[in-house]
Amino acid sequence: MSTTEQRVAIVTGAARGIGAATAVRLAAEGRAVAVLDLDEAACKDTVEKITAAGGKAIAVGCDVSDAEQVDAAVARVASELGAPTVLVNNAGVLRDNLLFKMSEIDWDTVMNVHLRGAFLMSRACQKHMVDAKFGRIVNLSSSSALGNRGQANYSAAKAGLQGFTKTLAIELGKFGVTANAVAPGFIVTDMTAATAERVGMGFEEFQAAAATQIPVQRVGRPEDIANAIAFFTGEAAGFVSGQVMYVAGGPLN
Repeated sequence: MSTTEQRVAIVTGAARGIGAATAVRLAAEGRAVAVLDLDEAACKDTVEKITAAGGKAIAVGCDVSDAEQVDAAVARVASELGAPTVLVNNAGVLRDNLLFKMSEIDWDTVMNVHLRGAFLMSRACQKHMVDAKFGRIVNLSSSSALGNRGQANYSAAKAGLQGFTKTLAIELGKFGVTANAVAPGFIVTDMTAATAERVGMGFEEFQAAAATQIPVQRVGRPEDIANAIAFFTGEAAGFVSGQVMYVAGGPLN
């Protein structure tokens, strides 16, 4: 792919974890990458890793639940890197609690970042994709979409993203835009470390216990998810749309 044809990708929540691994992987695939996170300064390490390997990336600070910030961020990416035609909606937060303890703020915060954020980012980017007659949208769901104790808000949001994904696939397909979702199982990130703390377990112990329940007998790494996202965003994946891929080391009951 020549420089003039280089696709531009936006990865939200890309300062660390799955988002950072995805940004690095997409850059390795030849994309110019906008590394987007709430705190622009926190994106520095991801950007430096990409540029050190010869890739092109910029850091962009944005609250994905704020429509004005989203529109400004996407406009900046289009100006500095080019029209974004690859979007990975990865930004997420946890506010875990049992239902009777869960506050309205806990509920709204999770819904706003995961669902509203994916909606706003997709809406802002789709016009660039439609104009280019090419687009790839990947939404990060989760195995928690199937239900998980203490995560009524997170499970509902992640299940909602699957319906959102399938609808985008239907609406945008005729413009050359695909939409798919990746649903991780247990992945070693700051978020799973926070879950371990919530349930009162050491993180190493928590990982070991999780691995015994996974057919491949290990927990996942951010790179495992980045690999799946790279497939969905690739040029060759144009006939794959509206799908949800569980990346969990085995089938989920």
